[in-house]
This record gives sequence, C-alpha cells and structure tokens, in this order.
Amino acid sequence: MPLEAITVAICTHNRLGLLRRTIASIQAAQRPFGCCGEIVVVANACSDDTEQWLAHASAHRTEPNGWKLRYAREARLGKAHALNRLRTLPLAELVAFVDDDHRVDSGYFQHLVKAAESHPECGLFCGRILPDWDGREPAWVHDTGPYRLYPLPVPRFDLGPDERTLGGEGPYPGGGNLAVRREVLERVGPFRTAFGPVGHNLGGAEDLEWVCRALAQGERIRYVPGMVQHHYVDPARFHLLYLVRKAYERSASVVRLDGGEAESLLPPLHVWAKVLDRAVHLAIHAAHPAARRFYAMRLAGAFGELKGHWHRRKGVLRCAFDKLCQ
Repeated sequence: MPLEAITVAICTHNRLGLLRRTIASIQAAQRPFGCCGEIVVVANACSDDTEQWLAHASAHRTEPNGWKLRYAREARLGKAHALNRLRTLPLAELVAFVDDDHRVDSGYFQHLVKAAESHPECGLFCGRILPDWDGREPAWVHDTGPYRLYPLPVPRFDLGPDERTLGGEGPYPGGGNLAVRREVLERVGPFRTAFGPVGHNLGGAEDLEWVCRALAQGERIRYVPGMVQHHYVDPARFHLLYLVRKAYERSASVVRLDGGEAESLLPPLHVWAKVLDRAVHLAIHAAHPAARRFYAMRLAGAFGELKGHWHRRKGVLRCAFDKLCQ
C-alpha cells in the first residue's frame, strides 16, 4: 500500500548551527513521489536562538522541496522528555528520527519509503550511520592496529550492503537513524527518562531501551543500507578527556540497560578485576601514546561498569525498602 506521508522528527538542544545544516540536508534530499513530508523539531530547553529561528522558518511560506516545518517546545531538559513530547504531537504514519548533528543522504527517504511499503510486517526500520569525515580528524582515528579505538568517538552503525530483517538477538540500532510506524510509537509507550542525555552530557541508551522494549513486544526491525545518515565529526571528541568520559558513561548505560536482578550489594568481582587489570596495563604503557589512549578508555569503561552496577543495586535497595514500608 503506498505511503502517503512521512514525519521527520528532530530533538535539539542549543545547536542551531548544526540543526540548520541537518534541516537543509532533509530539504535537499529526494522526496518520494506522491508522499507528503514534514519536519517536526522539538526544542528541548533551548536558551540560544533556536526557537526564534524555528518560529521564523516555520512561518515562512516557502517550503523547499515540499517539506513543511513546524516545531514544539519541551521545557524539561533531557532527550527522553523531548521524545515523549514528540509522541503527543500529530504525526504522519511513518516517523523518521534524525539527530540534530546528522545530515541525510540524498536518497535516504526513497530507500525508507520503499522498504516501508515492501515490508508491512516490520514496524521499525534502520539504516547506516557513517562518520562525516572531513580530513581534520587525527590519523589515529583510522588506526587498524592493536590499539585501535572502538567504539569510535564518532558514532557508526553499518551492518553491510545487504538489506535484511534483524533478529531479536541484535545488533540493535540507536535512535539516530531509526524510522518507526506511528502506531508502533504509540503502542510501545514512552521513552524512559532515567536514560538518555540531559543537555549535552554523555549519557545515553534511552533509544536502545525503547527499541529493546519494542522487540520484546514482537516488533521487527528492517535494516535498509540505503538509509544513510552522516554524523557530524566534532573535533572536541578527539580529546582524551572526552574519550574517557564517553567510555565511562557508555559502559554505565550498557550495564543498566542489561537489567536483571542484582545478586549482591557490591559489583561483581570480575568487574573489580577488570579495573585492576586495565590500571596495570595503563601504567605499563604510559609512555606509548596509542596504548595509553587505548587503556585509558578501557579503564574508564571498567569504572563505568561499576557505576552501572551501583545504579542497579540502588534499585534493589529501593525495592527492599518499599517492601519494608508496606
């Protein structure tokens, strides 16, 4: 059945320059014939000129390439709050999420609409996220040796050139290049505000948690390699402080997302052993720049696991306290 309309959803916080770049890429992309398109931006506690620009742009009568633009405000800081505000708005039958630091490939929407029409059994669609390299990145980012950094400081999701339906065992896409049928967005429920970035901090997993919940309810994800979004390469991401902070928060989010009952009030011994092992390796390789960077990230990740386990144990203590008070 032909798809009649698509909503492109963007949540943004104080990144007007990047947001304008993102919107321009959407407006320049090829819009499928016969499919109406709109861009909906949720301004999340913005204190720069984002809302003023959106108000002017949405009121302007010119609609480049047929894309309408509208926006809403969410005063509570946090991407999950912005996503939940989006769920309350009138949306088209298919909603494509684009991060405010991405740009879409020219054929993005054509590949998405074709997949959505060809696979009515799938409620979710994802594509590739590729770093938007511009040559300013340091050489070590492309290193393939023993001390290559993974995951990279710039998000990447690429499962190859073949389109297929992803199984429940993963890998799972994040929300940066995800499209969802409106009825699935409504049925799966709100995004968990305990996860996700708040402002520009380095938290996350609000999107992964939602995707896992959708899969648990029987939804299917179709991987469409022609759905390509390019992630802005921020030079600040190559500083060691950013690398270790991101590794720390990423690991903490993964452990929390993993869920499950905490077996004791202390993190598992194997996590403490991992911290010690990586601290020793960092000390041994302190004079080697590539190895030092590699083990600093690994050590930060191990500390992040401790943080994640501590959050899970706080939940167990809270439940125990609630039972005592009943």
